[in-house]
Amino acid sequence: MELARQIERIAGFTDTGRGITVNPGVISGGTRSNVIAERAEAHIDIRIPRLRDAAPLERKFRALKPFDKRCSLELSGGLNRPPMERGKGVIELFRLARRLAKDFGVDLEESSTGGGSDGNFTAALGVPTLDGLGAVGEGRACGA
Repeated sequence: MELARQIERIAGFTDTGRGITVNPGVISGGTRSNVIAERAEAHIDIRIPRLRDAAPLERKFRALKPFDKRCSLELSGGLNRPPMERGKGVIELFRLARRLAKDFGVDLEESSTGGGSDGNFTAALGVPTLDGLGAVGEGRACGA
């Protein structure tokens, strides 16, 4: 029950207006339906559009307290890749790629999915990076 209440609170950290998503996507615990679970856990995926969004979100997680005083919370992990921010260099690189794509009859469109890739690491180093330029499937570029 404690985890269920925490999940509701954690899901409330999502701020779609700012592009921040918090998804408690993997949840497990307990051994049998007629036994109170000794422990339960949730693996939570967070996506942020700007690195400056990480610290306030981390503070929210660290401020979590049990609803039931007989329970305890253990938090581990954190952001595993920096966001791919859309800076001046990325904008210029995309404009160049779009002009070049037109030479091949391709209308290159820009989008953002909130996904993660190795490109997040190069972008965080200040290297203008484009990603998700692979084949399109189900309305999305692969790797996006």
